[in-house]
Amino acid sequence: MPLRKEQKQEIMKKFGKSATDSGSPEVQVALLTLRINELSGHFEKNKKDHHSRRGLLTMVSKRRKLLDYLQSKSIDRYRKTIQELELRK
Repeated sequence: MPLRKEQKQEIMKKFGKSATDSGSPEVQVALLTLRINELSGHFEKNKKDHHSRRGLLTMVSKRRKLLDYLQSKSIDRYRKTIQELELRK
């Protein structure tokens, strides 16, 4: 299920540098995290949906690459993003 426009705008306001910032790594990681969490619930109902599972794995690897990039550029922004999205436990 695609994200609603209001959800995207809310995430861009929270994580972006401005209300229309959709390209910064923090915003992209937050958007991917939201989509990953929604798909995880989908797989509880549809265990044999392997086509969507492949898309999920692609999104997870893209998020990992963005986090690696963010960590190499600014460790403070990386830690803040990880903490706000609760990615590490």
